Amino acid sequence: MKPSVRYFGAIALLFLGSDLSLAQQQAPPQDKTAEKPKEEKKPPAPEEKVVQTKHSLKIGGQEIKYTATAGTILLKLEDGTPKASIFYVAYTKDDVSDPSHRPLTFSFNGGPGSSSVWLHLGLFGPRRVQMGDAGALLPPPYKLVDNDVSLLDISDLVFIDPVSTGYSRAVPGEAPQQFHGITPDVESVADFIRLYATRNKRWSSPKFLAGESYGTTRAAGLSGYLQQRYGMYLNGIVLISSILNFETAEFDAGNDLPYILYLPTYTAIAWYHKKLPPDLQGGEVQKAIEESRKFAVGEYADALMAGDALPAARRTEIMQKVARLTGVSPDYVDRTNLRIEIQRFTKELLRSERRTIGRIDARFTGIDRDAAGERPEFDPSIAAIIGPYSGMLNDYARNDLKFDSDLPYEVLTGRVRPWNYAPYENRYVNVAETLRGAMTQNPFLHVFVAKGYYDLATPFFAADYTFDHLSLDPTLRGHLSGAYYEAGHMMYVHPPSLAKLKADIAQFFKSSIPVNPAR
Repeated sequence: MKPSVRYFGAIALLFLGSDLSLAQQQAPPQDKTAEKPKEEKKPPAPEEKVVQTKHSLKIGGQEIKYTATAGTILLKLEDGTPKASIFYVAYTKDDVSDPSHRPLTFSFNGGPGSSSVWLHLGLFGPRRVQMGDAGALLPPPYKLVDNDVSLLDISDLVFIDPVSTGYSRAVPGEAPQQFHGITPDVESVADFIRLYATRNKRWSSPKFLAGESYGTTRAAGLSGYLQQRYGMYLNGIVLISSILNFETAEFDAGNDLPYILYLPTYTAIAWYHKKLPPDLQGGEVQKAIEESRKFAVGEYADALMAGDALPAARRTEIMQKVARLTGVSPDYVDRTNLRIEIQRFTKELLRSERRTIGRIDARFTGIDRDAAGERPEFDPSIAAIIGPYSGMLNDYARNDLKFDSDLPYEVLTGRVRPWNYAPYENRYVNVAETLRGAMTQNPFLHVFVAKGYYDLATPFFAADYTFDHLSLDPTLRGHLSGAYYEAGHMMYVHPPSLAKLKADIAQFFKSSIPVNPAR
């Protein structure tokens, strides 16, 4: 191990201290007042900025007039010390006489290191990126269109960029790293939610969270923290491409759970790319998935549990069945020891065609320079979407929302690394228990889980496993609902899934807000 810079700095200070002591002994006495250090001036904190614009949109034939607010809120300690500036975009319907009857949804994406641009310009917001879909992508430059399936007809919306994403930053003089971790991330986003609800007098409104990917991890954490710290009880949480228990997705030696839970997703993807045998390929994708589910939790789980004690003949039988359900060769399954890791699958499925498949959305395909390599060079699904969303957010913020900033808008940044996983060091992150506790203490909290069949980042069967092991009391299990979509992680880039997702979420909102005669 190389000595750290801090180590060399400490050694240098020791030598410097010795030299100074010797110099002070030999030099003539000096005026003590000249040795008084100058007071360091802290850089000024940025001022909060709020810009409002007026717009209108038709959703389901109904014209919605709304106000868009793009701005920043400073997070401060109770003594007034500023810590971070959070950028947000809010949409509120005009001419609402009683906001207590109008739902309010706080939305964010994941990463960690992602801004809220994906749910903002892909699903919930009044404007949507027009980029095409897998196999029919549009070329740049891209454009925005009115989103006729926006959630704005049933809820006001607030899109939050956590610290170091979007235009959000730690204030000058504050270390960004203090916000980059499971606990501080939840605390800072919760503080923003509290401030927004307080300043805009929305504590009496029905309140929802909507998170995607790691944003579902954040949402589960917020469900408990908002209740315990601020007494803010939620009506519902929308989890899109959910991951609450990281054990379900970490392909570590000795952890066989992901191999079991990913298998139905492998089957769905092989079906999409027409790599399954005729009896499975000829039916609907759900038929192939159902066979894969049963095999995964039955024979496959038993075989992996047996490990090296699995008899040779039985091993060959399992190998053949895994190959049948994944579209790769029995020889390849054999060489993986019956355990196909995600990156290997994205490289292997279409290897004979010199193509790779996307991790975020396996409907997208890519081309590697080295078709014989072990892992893909890039994720073709990320490559397909980041350009349209990044370009349109930068254009939209300045031209439509009138928010001027020379900061780079961090769409998906690595500046949050390393991420602090305390208090989950040396164990898998699992915030499912936090969500269970929140739903138990607030028996009116409902949860909706959206799952994409072709999502390799947060596979649908892993989400099913997590919620089937939530240990909710039977009286509360009806508060969990969800749906599957024939698309990937960001299922809303698939137009039919986008329409279905809006309809499903609208129904969820309706069922999550009880009719209260007193209101």
